[in-house]
Parts: sequence; C-alpha cells; structure tokens
Amino acid sequence: MTTLTLNTSLLNTNAILVAFSGGLDSTVLLHQLVLWRIQHPEVSLRAIHIHHGLSPHANSWVQHCETVCAQWQVPLVVERVHLQDDGLGIEAQARRARYQAFAQTLLPGEVLMTAQHLDDQCETFLLALKRGSGPAGLSAMGESSPFSGTQLIRPLLMQTRDALEQWARRHELRWIEDESNQDDAYDRNFLRLRIIPHLQQRWPHFAQATARSAALCAEQESLLDELLASDLANCVTAQGALLLGPLMTMSTARRAALLRRWLAGLNAPMPSRDALERIWQEVALAREDASPCFRLGEYDVRRYQSQLWWVKSVNGQSESVIPWSCWQTPLTLPAGLGEIQLIATGELRRPHVDEAVSIRFKAPGLLHIVGRNGGRKLKKIWQEQGIPPWRRDTTPLLFYGDTLIAAAGVFVTHEGLAKGEEGVSLVWRA
Repeated sequence: MTTLTLNTSLLNTNAILVAFSGGLDSTVLLHQLVLWRIQHPEVSLRAIHIHHGLSPHANSWVQHCETVCAQWQVPLVVERVHLQDDGLGIEAQARRARYQAFAQTLLPGEVLMTAQHLDDQCETFLLALKRGSGPAGLSAMGESSPFSGTQLIRPLLMQTRDALEQWARRHELRWIEDESNQDDAYDRNFLRLRIIPHLQQRWPHFAQATARSAALCAEQESLLDELLASDLANCVTAQGALLLGPLMTMSTARRAALLRRWLAGLNAPMPSRDALERIWQEVALAREDASPCFRLGEYDVRRYQSQLWWVKSVNGQSESVIPWSCWQTPLTLPAGLGEIQLIATGELRRPHVDEAVSIRFKAPGLLHIVGRNGGRKLKKIWQEQGIPPWRRDTTPLLFYGDTLIAAAGVFVTHEGLAKGEEGVSLVWRA
C-alpha cells in the first residue's frame, strides 16, 4: 500500500468525522483515511459537507461529495447553513457557521478531522501577523486542539499543498475547484495568490520557517499557561467570575496575561491589546457606583461585587408585559431568555378565575417577600438577594392581575403563597 502522508500518530481514536468540502485538500484527507480504515477495520469513518449557499455550484458540489462518499463507503452528512451578518465579513461568518455545524454533528467519542496543511499554516501565521497578534495568535494552528468537548485533529498540517496535489494525481482522485479561491478580495486568497508565491520563490522554505515560529510561539504560550495556572485558579470563582483584588497588585503584563487566559477559558473571542486595556480601565477601574460594561462579540464583560463577569448580552425587558392567557402551558420569553412554566406542586397559589396572568420585568411600590419582615422596593430586594444588575431587568416576574406573585428562582411574595390549597411552582429554563 502507498505510504500515507498524514500523521498517523494522531489517529488514536476509532471514531472520526471528516470535514469534506470536496476540494483537493479534504479529498486527499478522506482518501488517506479510507486507506487507513482498510488497515484498521475497527475505525468508524463519517464525513460532513457544509452547503454555505454562497456559490451557484453549491448543489453540484453536494452531488459530487455524495458520489465520492458512496464510492468509498463513507456515510455523508450534508448540512445547509445560513450566514449571519455580524460585520466580520463573509470569511469569518462562513467559518463560524461551519464549525457550529461540525460541533452539532459530532457524536459522543468522535473526533473532528480537517485538512489544513503547511501552506494554510503559513497563511494563518501571516494573517495573525497582519492583525498584530501576540504569541497566542501567532501560534496559528496545532495538529491537535480541543474542540466541542473532543478534539480537532489536523493530520496533514506538516504536508505542503504540492505534496497533496501529487498524491491526488497519483491516485487519480477527482475534486472540485471553488471559484471563490481565485478572488483575491479575500485576505487569505490575497496571501495565497499574490504574496506567498513571491516569498517562497525568494526563500523556498518560508512555509516551514513560519511553522517553526508558530510552534515556538505555541511553546511559549504553553509555558505561560503552566506558570500562571496557580494565579488563575486563585482568581477565578466557582461561578467563573474573575476576582479583581489579586489583579490590582500585579504588573500590567501579568494582569493582561491572566485576563486573556480567563477569557480563553470561557471561549470568548480574544480581545486586542487595546480592548484588553479598555476592559481594565473602563470596567475594572470604573467608579464604585457605576455598572460598567464592555461588549465583546455577543457577550459583555461586567463588574459586580469586585469581580469581572462574562455574560450573554441581552436587551433589558423592563417595559415588556407578556400576557400568559393559557398559564397551564409553557411560555416562551422574548430576547432569548428561555421558557417559563407553572408546574404542579409548589408553594405558589394558583391564579383566581378573574386574575389575568402575565410575565413582567419590573414591579413598583413596596413588596413583601417571604423570609423578610416589612416592605422593600424591588431594587433593594435585588441587592439583598445578590442579583447582579444585568439580571434585574431580565429575570421574569410572575403577576396575577397587578399583584406580584414571584420572581423566577429568587423570591415569592406573601400575596403569592398558597394557603390551604394545592400550589404550583414557577420553573424558568433560561
């Protein structure tokens, strides 16, 4: 059998999902894995093709991939994705949609394999350099990295594009050519078509050199992870918030490294150096009576009780009133806040026939809650219960008529208690 060029030392699992575009790189990867499966019949091999809907040829690409997978007896999953315009550009949107589909398709115990190679690594390094990335960004891609609770493996990362093409022609493989690969309006294509050929003409081993630099940056980041692991553990709470006290006495460089690692642990998009400084100055060091917020992607960095919190961005709902005419069935809340339901057995009384049930997010006047003497305004109750500011106008309040009955998961009012009757519970699936 022809010697495989993929790094078989990475193949330590029997369940593999291959990202299969039908192009040269992924065709070679799938072909070599099919040959690997002949040697190891216990291997379970599946492929996934992403239909982005960007090319007029997308449907024919699906047919091509179906034909190839049928010939090689590889089960194929085809996922059609819809891109969301987030201002980051088509490339970033397509990549995000692609990897979301990969994550949703992976089966328990399965690893994801992609066909990036040495030339891709060089492009990734140069793109990171263009962005002004530090060692973490310049580490580019690893042969194996964590992904969606499993591993993302790139077994062709040490192979050049020329080597893959030689394999494909030797084995008479057929692949598709994406016409967008010739559009140098895309940054990666610009590097591939216009820049890297000149660099490699001058320095034939330029791709290998950038791969070594990326590996050295990765080693430095790994060492920093080890050296800062204890500091990070001492700063992160059980809820995942970051204690500000210990950071106040640290050097700027050490503090920034810890902030990056805290965010990385939350799978947050990595902030630029300027954004990291703004998080510290505008959020961590904001005046004590402020409720500072820094938007990062779809999430916010917030400060509460001398801690930094990473929370999903949600618009406040203080003016929303949601009728719940059929309170016996679950109610979907706005702004992605989840679902709320009244279920049998609990301490809440049931609504009277003449009481309209609704969900609101603010309550006026003095409130009398179970476990506290006297009346309090809702703001004071939120403070006493330790509810952070960003949850105070997004926590569902159950009303019967104009009477507040309960705040989901937080408190029950005296007016809401069941007395001598079978009660219900308010369940919020956020």
